[in-house]
Amino acid sequence: MPISKILIANRGEIALRIHRAAHEMGIKTVAVHSTADADAMHVRLADQAVCIGPPPAIDSYLNIPNIISAAEISGADAIHPGYGFLSENARFAEIVEMHNLVWIGPKPEHIRTMGDKVEAKHTAGKLGLPLVPGSDGAVSDSEEAHRIAAEIGYPVIIKAASGGGGRGMKVCNGPDELDSLIAQAGSEAKAAFGDATVYLEKYLGNPRHIEFQIFGDGNGNAIHLGERDCSLQRRHQKVLEEAPSPVITPEERARMGGVVARAMADMGYRGAGTIEFLWEAGKFYFIEMNTRLQVEHPVTEAITGLDLVREQIRIADGHGLTLRQQDVQFRGHAIECRINAEDPRSFAPSPGLVKSYHTPGGMHVRVDSGLYAGYRIPPYYDSMIAKLIVYGTTRAGALRRLRRALEEFAIDGIKTTIPLHQALLDDPEFQAGDYTIKWLEEWLARQEG
Repeated sequence: MPISKILIANRGEIALRIHRAAHEMGIKTVAVHSTADADAMHVRLADQAVCIGPPPAIDSYLNIPNIISAAEISGADAIHPGYGFLSENARFAEIVEMHNLVWIGPKPEHIRTMGDKVEAKHTAGKLGLPLVPGSDGAVSDSEEAHRIAAEIGYPVIIKAASGGGGRGMKVCNGPDELDSLIAQAGSEAKAAFGDATVYLEKYLGNPRHIEFQIFGDGNGNAIHLGERDCSLQRRHQKVLEEAPSPVITPEERARMGGVVARAMADMGYRGAGTIEFLWEAGKFYFIEMNTRLQVEHPVTEAITGLDLVREQIRIADGHGLTLRQQDVQFRGHAIECRINAEDPRSFAPSPGLVKSYHTPGGMHVRVDSGLYAGYRIPPYYDSMIAKLIVYGTTRAGALRRLRRALEEFAIDGIKTTIPLHQALLDDPEFQAGDYTIKWLEEWLARQEG
């Protein structure tokens, strides 16, 4: 039986994005929500809504029994996890399938493999993806750590095997500080993820963050949808993304895209995924794979014309890929700004009442957001409240359109990062596309100075 009703196990703009795609396919939706999100836009628009707990995510959006119960009560036959929360929880995916519900995501075993950074690196190497030089797996003792670090050369970076977001990561510049930094990284990882396991990699001096969007049908067929440049980051959190990257040539795109598509085909991967690389001096180095939809997926949609959420639903429903690789065309340039409810200088969260709300419009301007005038942004969740996506036939055209759209965007009653994006647009280095993963934090430091 085809999917007829999807429970959206998420909140905010991504829940609304999934709802819209489902309705355009003639599929009904069920919104789940905490008590803090009772007035959220996706809750208002869904065909049904079920409250699954109090505001803390652990009691609501991470509460697997409550989510499964909501699916059974509402008669949903599929679950879409969005991104964040339970989207990369292999056990949740297994439980969904055990209850005879369609899991709109990758196979649980692939989520589990790629969720463990050490296992992901092993798997990527076997699949032919280029790796950053480093330890073959977890570092178990001091003598081994010193030997590996000496072999690959300082500086090295110590990384937690589980988790992300910059936690459990330490840069080590020499052997004298290696032992203490490994202990610190392990302690952070244990506190954040319940796993103190760490591994070592060569620390790249000033790379860019380049990721490839892929899709597989689960039956040995996979395609890539080009790359996104996500190098503008603060504390390992992305701030602005664009596609294509200003530094990747069509030849590099075809070559590396072919490598990642073949790897995913060999893996038998199903659904959407993103292969993330560090890129420096023309070389790609695998860092991780996200087995879910990305926040920045709209820039890929803009340059390919493909609806990625619709494609996820189709593949989960047993259909093949909409396109073959030779059918994928890349046109123009797209940029996404993440708009956060934060002070644009201190980055302190700024939840509260949205007194008025006006989004920009015009040709090739898109806003993904669940905001509306009179909505009170709760303090319990991620601070991202909107995504502004613009498209142009050239990067210069996209930048001009972005400048105009940011001028039109008005959110009153709270502080937002719109002024930050406007300031970035005035910087000549950003205008030229000349930036790396370190650039934004250095730029912010100059603004403070």
